[in-house]
Amino acid sequence: MRDGATMIASYFASGLAVDVILAIVVLEFGALAWRGRHGGRSALADAFFALAPGACLLLALRAALHGESWTGIALWLTAALPAHLGDLWRRHRR
Repeated sequence: MRDGATMIASYFASGLAVDVILAIVVLEFGALAWRGRHGGRSALADAFFALAPGACLLLALRAALHGESWTGIALWLTAALPAHLGDLWRRHRR
């Protein structure tokens, strides 16, 4: 049992868990873009702005897990804000 716990701990500590989640986000973006393909650029932009803030936060977490400097982490956290505000703006316009 201890080996399983060690394996899961290393899975999260290495950032592999974040990589898997990011891959799922990319697949979700593809599915949303495909589903909204008749909606044109608007559907693609909606999918992007819906997923970008979370992806930025995941990249900040990955940077922290990989021991990057605070500036690398702050870069992704800062990028999440305009992405989030863009998402809010697009949702409010409807």
